[in-house]
Amino acid sequence: MASPAPLVAELPGVMRTTGWSDYALLDSGGGRKLERYGPYAVVRPEPQAMWAPRLPGEAWAKADAVFDPSDDEDAGKWRFRGKPKESWPMAWGQVRFHSRFTAFRHLAFFPEQAANWAWLDERARAFRHGQPRILNLFGYTGVASLVCAAAGGHVTHVDASKKAVAWARENAALSGLEDRPIRWICEDARRYVQREVRRGSRYDGIILDPPKYGRGPDGEVWRLFEHLPELSALCAELLSENASFMLLNAYAERISGAALSSLMLSKLPSRPGVIDWGELTLVEQAADRQIGMSFYGRWSA
Repeated sequence: MASPAPLVAELPGVMRTTGWSDYALLDSGGGRKLERYGPYAVVRPEPQAMWAPRLPGEAWAKADAVFDPSDDEDAGKWRFRGKPKESWPMAWGQVRFHSRFTAFRHLAFFPEQAANWAWLDERARAFRHGQPRILNLFGYTGVASLVCAAAGGHVTHVDASKKAVAWARENAALSGLEDRPIRWICEDARRYVQREVRRGSRYDGIILDPPKYGRGPDGEVWRLFEHLPELSALCAELLSENASFMLLNAYAERISGAALSSLMLSKLPSRPGVIDWGELTLVEQAADRQIGMSFYGRWSA
């Protein structure tokens, strides 16, 4: 008899990331957001913030760094008041990591992912079949990998950028997790997963957080809508018999949580469990306004 298909949540969820000791969304409005990253106040573009700012203009004017966008998506330049450090330590739970001003308007991690980090921590700690083997694709600077490692996971971290993998290893050392079982792999995610399928490898949890567009170390091209169906199918083949979860997160404007849940259902037709889906948001420190940041679909056993 075939295994039953996973149950799909009828309604979307909203995973709200509120601030913590090292991060806060201080204010938003006028197409911008004012955030605190450790000791620094930062202003970045935010087209969704169509309302008026709550704080007075003086609070925004005191920001340590402002990102001025160019016509190219995500491109632009930082303006600084004073001379902030090149990088500085931050923390979420047991994990410590460096924040820094990158050329692509973000600060070397994505704060809204804290809601996913909490879910991953819970799933890894709840695993009851030994040490869970977890694959993190497009792992960037490694915060999710380190959350899973701190929770007892044996992690394989894959990213196409040598710089990102180097930063992830620095974050592991900063967290005191450099001796945990983490494999750091600089490779195109599709190529790596194709090889893992041929090897017959299996994982108990998979994190898939792809960009809308990217390039691998050997010039491989990644296009979300073109390549995600194949990659998610290959990831489904890698799930072990006792697998605990598969998390899919995406930032593209034309994607939705509903689409991600349907994609997961099509690739996991015989996996009992639940598929929930929805949106990740950042919540202002006054706790009433929020900004939608990305969409997720996640299967859990």
